[in-house]
Amino acid sequence: MKKLFAVLMAAVMLMSCTAVLAEGEAVTLKIAHIGPTTGAAALYGLATLHGAEVAVEEVNAAGGKYKIELINEDDEHNVEKVINAYNAALDAGAQMILGTTTSKPCEAAGAQGYVDRVFFLTPSASSTAVTEDKDNVYQICFSDPNQGAASAQYIAEHKLGTKIAVIYNNADVYSTGIRDTFVEKGKELGLEIVSETTFTDETTDFTVQVADAQNKGAEIVFLPMYYTPASMILQTAAAKEYKPIFFGVDGMDGILSVEGFDTSLAEGVMLLTPFVATSADEKVANFVSKYKAAYNEVPIQFAADAYDGIYILVEAAEKAGITAEMEAEEVCDLMIAAMQEITVDGITGSMTWDATGAVTKTPMAATIVNGEYVFE
Repeated sequence: MKKLFAVLMAAVMLMSCTAVLAEGEAVTLKIAHIGPTTGAAALYGLATLHGAEVAVEEVNAAGGKYKIELINEDDEHNVEKVINAYNAALDAGAQMILGTTTSKPCEAAGAQGYVDRVFFLTPSASSTAVTEDKDNVYQICFSDPNQGAASAQYIAEHKLGTKIAVIYNNADVYSTGIRDTFVEKGKELGLEIVSETTFTDETTDFTVQVADAQNKGAEIVFLPMYYTPASMILQTAAAKEYKPIFFGVDGMDGILSVEGFDTSLAEGVMLLTPFVATSADEKVANFVSKYKAAYNEVPIQFAADAYDGIYILVEAAEKAGITAEMEAEEVCDLMIAAMQEITVDGITGSMTWDATGAVTKTPMAATIVNGEYVFE
């Protein structure tokens, strides 16, 4: 009898130990990053991937409630290929999406995710069409209208100038969306738009656009665009000895990394951004140090947004009670509710969200000084 009792006690103790171990085990979250890691927009997609990887390594090393399995799919900044990337991510077991990186692919994938009930948190897709009529897509970056209005507000408040030229890509929703609200807000604030010229994705010669701004006496040239056309505009302006204040938005972050570009031409360029790598903030410095060590380059804002994105997803998942067994469809509505209840203090600012999916945080402007971004 004593022997039987001993065996039973040993079994109970083993079961208890097993239960304790099970309770202490981290819950695996499967998060898919989707972005262009090859092709013309790869600088952005690699930045969001690498930023996410730094955060995942930190979360997994911390030994908290969640352990993250990061899935990566390349959408090549293509609205057709992004659906293949999205399906591949779900086939790999993704419970939620960190992505997509750019607006048009995010609009397409998010729409499919709305039908399938898959939660998206995009680090950098800023078009309002990304979240419009879709309750499953949330943003970390400012929306295009917010960037345009905030840029006009900053220029007016800091009295940078009153005569403005605007050069924008009329074939790109990102560029046109920012342009529209910049012009509207600028007029309200008394900024005079003396020149408005456009280009398309195929444009490689910006002589006409720059000449129009110069001839009409623009003190500031507003560039709501990505870094590649911006670099060409700066080169053209330098050749014409035209030296206004160039003011851009978050898509210009990366201009210092353009291959073959003389970065001295960007000296004094200003851009709206919630992140600069030279910040003395301890959290920012820690991220930058790890990013440099891992990838031998300075992180741009897109990387910082994705880094924050991982922590946002973890906090929302904990608030929602997400478990490893839950399918993406079950996770979606729980994450939507949780996102509206959390506040996250990240390296790109303190952030909250409402039911529209848009983020609320404070915009800041940085200036390029000696080849580095510096907050004013």
